[in-house]
Amino acid sequence: MSIQKEATHKRLEYITRRHFLRNCTSGLGAMALGSLAGCASGNEELVQDASQVLGASHFPARAKNVIFLHMAGGPSQHELFDYKPTLAKLHGQSCPPSLLEGKRFAFIKGVPKMLGPQAAFEQHGDSGAWVSERFPHFSKVVDEVTFLKAMHTDEFNHAPAQLLLYTGSGRLGRPSIGSWICYGLGSENENLPGFVVLVSGANEPSAGKSVWGSGFLPSVYQGVQCRTEGDPVLYLSDPDGMPRDVRRQSIEAINKINKLQHEEVGDPEIMSRIAQYELAFRMQMSVPDAMDITQEPDYIHHMYGTEPGASSFANNALLARRLVERGVRFVQLFHWGWDAHGASSGEGLLDGFVKRCQETDQAVAALLSDLKQRGLLESTLVVWGGEFGRTPMLENRNGSDNAYIGRDHQGEAFTMWVAGGGLKQGYTHGETDEIGARGISGRVHIHDLQATLLHQLGINHERLTYPFQGRDFRLTDVHGEVVSSIIA
Repeated sequence: MSIQKEATHKRLEYITRRHFLRNCTSGLGAMALGSLAGCASGNEELVQDASQVLGASHFPARAKNVIFLHMAGGPSQHELFDYKPTLAKLHGQSCPPSLLEGKRFAFIKGVPKMLGPQAAFEQHGDSGAWVSERFPHFSKVVDEVTFLKAMHTDEFNHAPAQLLLYTGSGRLGRPSIGSWICYGLGSENENLPGFVVLVSGANEPSAGKSVWGSGFLPSVYQGVQCRTEGDPVLYLSDPDGMPRDVRRQSIEAINKINKLQHEEVGDPEIMSRIAQYELAFRMQMSVPDAMDITQEPDYIHHMYGTEPGASSFANNALLARRLVERGVRFVQLFHWGWDAHGASSGEGLLDGFVKRCQETDQAVAALLSDLKQRGLLESTLVVWGGEFGRTPMLENRNGSDNAYIGRDHQGEAFTMWVAGGGLKQGYTHGETDEIGARGISGRVHIHDLQATLLHQLGINHERLTYPFQGRDFRLTDVHGEVVSSIIA
């Protein structure tokens, strides 16, 4: 539909709705029902352009921006960071009953064999952090990060675990963390979205676009997915023959009708629609410039391993730096393919998993170094991890060993790391048992991580709330404690 036809359609829709609401008792009943559902005009003051600030900063912030590097599928800590010599000694032995009784697994059946580390480990940096040979570049920057060795989650399948990580709930319908942060703090750049999503790999996350959705928050706070191939944002460019001044006039006409509609029905989403039209118009000029990595010097491309015009994690990592440099509040990167079950070559710990490491290692190290050299790391939180980790046992789908070496999902203990934004450097928090099956100290739940990230941004996670269906909701629901021991 052309923008002129859309304006005409909106005008006719407005006239029809106005007639319906003024003359039909059923229409008035629907308005009353909408108010009970949380769509009454009492909420419209909560709706604002994403470039404005709600004023939810509760104390001085240590960080202004977040870059979340999500390795979709659940990377294996046993092949990356959580070195367990005892597990190596148990390799090939039958799994003891204590690791199986009362446990839920996605695929393991019967009694699997123990699986030792499928990579060599060494200690690196002044901190002496254990990092495997899979990450030769990252091993040089380990003194910049804090490892969270005893992360745990309530979910053991991909979509619910991703939803819990990003929305605080394993079920659909809640706002994502990027949406919460933009709702609370807004964006520093009125010409760019406050929340940008960049996806690489063969597929999108298992939970789909819900992990960057706004849930019951106004939709102006949802993540905007950008691309490194073709137009950065689909349908953002003007149609052929559409001058920019005509586009401006068309948007003004549509928004004028939207404002009239809002005066009539008081639906906050109408204000979100207006803000989105305005932001999209501004993005036509700002997004192509921000997404153009050809502007970077050769040494930066060499540093990250980028290929301008390609769809890759390296390109997205460089874009993340360019976006936080321009004031984007939350940048979310997803790289698919870490689900190393061993059911196929692409899921093998010695095959597809190794490729995923090679695709990301250099760019992750470059991102940390680049942010630091520009003075951005101290104000930017960088988070690396997946929705869960992997078992210390070999996966034996349907009771027999898989064709390739792999591990099943594990939510009781896995590793993530965080850097920058006022957090400790060269520090390890938490510890797992001698085979990496359970956390034995410094356990950090997903809600604790969320609370800590908000804290570093100056937000009290218990006070950032939104009214919906009769109660105040928050990202961490009724859970979460700030992990104060990792704060510098």
